[in-house]
Amino acid sequence: MSLLPVAEAQRRLFALAGPLPVEQAPITQCTGRWLAHDLPALRDQPWADLSAMDGYALRAAEQPGPWHVASTSTAGGPPPPPLLPGQACRIFTGAPLPPGADAILIQENAARDGDALRAVDGTLAPGRHVRPAASDFARGATLLGSGTWLGPAQIALAVLGGHGHLPVRRRPRIALLSTGNELVAPGLPAPPGFLPSSNAPMLAAMLAALPCDVQDLGIVPDNLDAMVDAMARASAADIIVTTGGASVGDHDLVRPAFLRAGGQLDFWKIRMRPGKPLAAGRLGDAMFLGLPGNPVSAFVTGFLFLMPLIRHIGGAASPLPVTMDARLASPLPATGDRDDYLRAFRREGGIVSVTSQDSAATASMAMADCLILRPAGSPPAASGQAVTILPLA
Repeated sequence: MSLLPVAEAQRRLFALAGPLPVEQAPITQCTGRWLAHDLPALRDQPWADLSAMDGYALRAAEQPGPWHVASTSTAGGPPPPPLLPGQACRIFTGAPLPPGADAILIQENAARDGDALRAVDGTLAPGRHVRPAASDFARGATLLGSGTWLGPAQIALAVLGGHGHLPVRRRPRIALLSTGNELVAPGLPAPPGFLPSSNAPMLAAMLAALPCDVQDLGIVPDNLDAMVDAMARASAADIIVTTGGASVGDHDLVRPAFLRAGGQLDFWKIRMRPGKPLAAGRLGDAMFLGLPGNPVSAFVTGFLFLMPLIRHIGGAASPLPVTMDARLASPLPATGDRDDYLRAFRREGGIVSVTSQDSAATASMAMADCLILRPAGSPPAASGQAVTILPLA
């Protein structure tokens, strides 16, 4: 297979699976998910003309008074009676205006003696300090569009719109498989020749920001039968993610195991650095992503492919990572025949590439807060030149 451009690989990945089924989830379980359908308002907000200040509801044309304070209106209290000419209503923030009132005289600008009231400062125009009915939104209006991410502000809007449940996609189920005879579980001794298994904890931490359920199925040795069995155990997931064993060595058995388990490979090898050996396909109803084994490549491909795939099947309107323009604080060399995704960090003077771009340099990876995208064939870039970056957080 020829090397696929990153954008084409992402497009083909999304074409392998559509969004998951829709469910009506309690509002408390919707944070961080995406709306499956447009959300209409079930009520007007505000529900009536409301006071924005403490003071007195009255007719602006009657200023400076005097008025007779004939009633009181409070938030959550009984509706006030209509105002007769020359009357005012004592009112508090969030309370409904009585019929006939068109302005609020704030209490700082009022002089009251018993039930007699006068304005002592300012000119009051109709509508002053009034929140008109349905000025935020009206019943039937679209509050949020399909594919909208549900953060705190969106949750508040949905609740004020009258909703206690929202249409969202089922949470994706992700199964993680780490492959390699050299791997040992985190925290166990790693004598010479062995390596702590960091990819699954790293990917689980990466996915913690997304609304998905992650299951770590542990370490699978470089044995074809063991890998086929592991694929079968993972087949109930929506996405099976393997790390390691995706290249062309004698012990790279992930693709042969995937095919023996009944999988259909869609693409393999991406025109990018790091992360070239990425593979993708389907195994029954599950998506399959074979990520490279070294942590830097697994991190970059997880960011560019796994996270967008989860957003895609979760119903996000814009599943791909955000890109930005930034200025280099130091020069960069020309690129080769693959797109480079350089680990970098932002500082006051611009973007700085981390010291080592080796795919095994995890200490440098931990310094990065963005990736610099350098397309294949790019000439050298001077300090101060604009580049495209992908923020990591």
